[in-house]
Amino acid sequence: MKTLIAAYSGVLRGTGSSILSALQDLFSIPWLNKSKVEKQLQVISVLQWVLSFLVLGITCSLIFMYLFCTDCWLISVLYFTWLVFDWNTPQKGGRRSKWVRNWAVWQYFRDYFPIRLVKTHNLLTTRNYIFGYHPHGIMSLGAFCNFSTEATEVGKKFPGIRPYLATLAGNFRVPVLREYLMSGGICPVSRDTIDYLLSKNGSGNAIIIVVGGAAESLNSTPGKNAVTLKNRKGFVKLALRHGADLVPIYSFGENEVYKQIIFEEGSWGRWVQKKFQKYIGFAPCLFHGRGFFSSNTWGLVPYSKPITTVVGEPITIPKLEYPSQKDIDLYHGMYMESLVKLFDKHKTKFGLPETEVLEVN
Repeated sequence: MKTLIAAYSGVLRGTGSSILSALQDLFSIPWLNKSKVEKQLQVISVLQWVLSFLVLGITCSLIFMYLFCTDCWLISVLYFTWLVFDWNTPQKGGRRSKWVRNWAVWQYFRDYFPIRLVKTHNLLTTRNYIFGYHPHGIMSLGAFCNFSTEATEVGKKFPGIRPYLATLAGNFRVPVLREYLMSGGICPVSRDTIDYLLSKNGSGNAIIIVVGGAAESLNSTPGKNAVTLKNRKGFVKLALRHGADLVPIYSFGENEVYKQIIFEEGSWGRWVQKKFQKYIGFAPCLFHGRGFFSSNTWGLVPYSKPITTVVGEPITIPKLEYPSQKDIDLYHGMYMESLVKLFDKHKTKFGLPETEVLEVN
């Protein structure tokens, strides 16, 4: 009897070892390797946002136009009827969704680069703020991840502060895309929107403006730290009118994630880009990242380079209903000086040499 039990135990041990061995062999298959699966999920999470940014709006517009010409025309009619009544919602801060901002996909998005948010000072919830984000890069990926999702825990790092990332108003005239953007707390970068948020939405609001805009994106290239700021004073005027404190932000690595063909001033390519920028509001850039399946091929997936967004010290701004040009110039100069100091203080921590200088254009 003892002999049979021993033999049976040996079989069980052998079976267990065989099963364990089989499982180990299964998870050793390249496409099931945990680290590789996570990396592909990260790539997918980033690509879905890039494609949403580039083609979601026009794709949804074409779908609704097509449905209007089919038996499903009522779907288009109902949506566009609702759109008319909901037209001004983006100008009032939109409809942010805590659920969307906490999607797991944004954690994969964050880890792909990775993206980090560095807090240097506390922000009072009794004040309103205008954050100046620099540089623009190609798609301002750091701005989106840090302020339109909770992947880097902006809500925990700045408790009581509601961030609103401002982008082109035209994006909010496009079906479905507008809903997607608003769910993350993204709003139009328009005077009406900013006036509303800073005067009729209580305190603790932080509007993130990518100050350099389309002009700055045209000079976005790896290895270059340059901002378009000298003649950008509108955000300072708005801050003075509402008494909103200015906060400089520099995102180290934002320019590293895409490679762009830079057209020289005076070339036909730069002429076309500036015409688009003037009449449409954005500048078409010829850029590329890596491929979906391989980092050795070209594609729309950005390169996995670290992006570290450093939020600087707030500059206290007085409330002046009718600020003079002298007032605007004074606080604009203070802002530029603060941004350069922020860059110089943190540059060596994130891989830049001590001799690196921030170019302010």
